[in-house]
Amino acid sequence: MKTILIPTEDHDAMPAVLEGARLIARAFDSYMEGFAVRPSPGTYVTVEPVSSLAISGVFEADTAKVKAEFEKFMQGRNVPLGGTEVPAVYSYAWPRAEAMEDAFIGNYGRIFDLIVLGRPGSAPENPRMPPLEAALFDAGKPVLIVPKQTPAGIGRNVLIAWNGSTEQAHTNAFAMPFLRQADKVTVLFVQGGSPDGPPVEEAARHLRRNGVKAEAVSVKRGDRQSGEAIGELTLEYAASLGCDLVVKSAYTQSRLRQMIFGGATRHILANATVPVLMAH
Repeated sequence: MKTILIPTEDHDAMPAVLEGARLIARAFDSYMEGFAVRPSPGTYVTVEPVSSLAISGVFEADTAKVKAEFEKFMQGRNVPLGGTEVPAVYSYAWPRAEAMEDAFIGNYGRIFDLIVLGRPGSAPENPRMPPLEAALFDAGKPVLIVPKQTPAGIGRNVLIAWNGSTEQAHTNAFAMPFLRQADKVTVLFVQGGSPDGPPVEEAARHLRRNGVKAEAVSVKRGDRQSGEAIGELTLEYAASLGCDLVVKSAYTQSRLRQMIFGGATRHILANATVPVLMAH
């Protein structure tokens, strides 16, 4: 996690996004790069009908404003200005004078170790969905999704939402730097979910072999049979353990299927109150 990309907008979760990125940069001695992001021309505000996540919106990025807020945050926390050091060190930079479209995140993000974004919401002041979609589907890198609440810490008590999928295996691999530093890692499987893939006990054993303090837990789905039940139980269990990070693959089912029938990814994106590390 030596290089962190922070697509920057004027939304209500931006202070928490910056603090989340800074906490990780401090832990891994990382370089943080910010830039202003804007919607593609001609886009409009619409809301996904089931999850109520804002999909897009028409506005001009106020590059000067978001750059000033980014630099004020970094300077206020004594983060050194940098960007040229090899290997990377704890520092920040804002090298681009112009705002870039959402799609740029998916392209440029491929040469960073982590992309940090706010959790999308339905209100105009909330983060939008397209930056997150570009990061998840096009960058090929993990994305840390930070809620509006500023985190006090990230990655000491971690919950992995294990479902046995290829996507979750990829996400676990991306999360390994966090997992190795964590004091506690719980690998959670919700019974009645996907029957494919290795069982949760084997997933936890694999992590222990890699030096991770991992424990397997399996919980019953009970009478909750909606498509979002696994997401609900995952967040409830994470809250009961006091977790400060959830590691969850994104869209093991197709995004369209989740919009129609519900799904764990959609529920977690709409309701998580702790940072979530996702990859597709």
